[in-house]
Amino acid sequence: MLTAERAEAPPQAAAPERASGPQAQTSGALTLPSRDGLRRPRGNLFASSAPPPPPPARKGPAAEAAVPAAPVAPPMPYRVAGRVQHEGPARVVLARDDRVYFVREGDLLDGGYRVESISAEGVTLLYTPLDMRERLAAAPSLVVPPAAAAMPGVALPMQAAEGRPAQLRWEGPARVQAGSEFEVALKITSDKPVRGSPLQLSYDAKLLEPVSVRAGDFFVDGSFTYRVNPGSIFVGAFGKGEVPADAEFLVVTFKPIRAGAAELKLSSLTLQGPGGSAVGHQPLAAFRTSISQ
Repeated sequence: MLTAERAEAPPQAAAPERASGPQAQTSGALTLPSRDGLRRPRGNLFASSAPPPPPPARKGPAAEAAVPAAPVAPPMPYRVAGRVQHEGPARVVLARDDRVYFVREGDLLDGGYRVESISAEGVTLLYTPLDMRERLAAAPSLVVPPAAAAMPGVALPMQAAEGRPAQLRWEGPARVQAGSEFEVALKITSDKPVRGSPLQLSYDAKLLEPVSVRAGDFFVDGSFTYRVNPGSIFVGAFGKGEVPADAEFLVVTFKPIRAGAAELKLSSLTLQGPGGSAVGHQPLAAFRTSISQ
């Protein structure tokens, strides 16, 4: 008996999953996911690869402070203390602290200064490291007594002030012998304190030869400098500012060269008080001595 075989249908492929959503319900077509469009270029394809230049520096207080300041000369350490009345080139007396300098044009000073010019109005100093000039005004005008003004070659300043002016006198031998040394002392008496004095002495170099110059008792604890030129002695002395009473100002030792009548003159003198003001003094006649052979 023939048995009828049931033909089995071949297995069907699994149906693809349908996308959910309204579009899937309306169409059975397969949809691809959406893609983003091309993005904008991130840079200029033709630009140079070198870094951009730095921004310009801003000007301000900090930038101005970075600029070095122009060099300047140090504070002027000198001042005009007086002038010297004598034959030859003009000379002035400069003071620095407790020292005095008798200078003329062209002289070099400590600190890099040079005396460039001297006139009645003042002194011009050149600061050589920077080629800078500074003008120092002349010392305050002083009144010269008529008696002193009439003496040739003598300039003895006086101050128009109340009180009695200082008294000056020489102390030395009236007669000396050639070849034998002798001393001449300058003494002072004043009602006012005297702190210092630049001065100049003049003598006949044909008759007298200076051997030594030393400070008197009045300046024994102070500062004393001097310089000897043929026929002239320049002295700068500073003390404590005491009131002198017949005090020994300075002492000069001379050696007589030959016989004759020798003189020692006070060519210039400026007495200074503790505050730097001028102290008046009376004119002083020349010291005279007779030299015998």
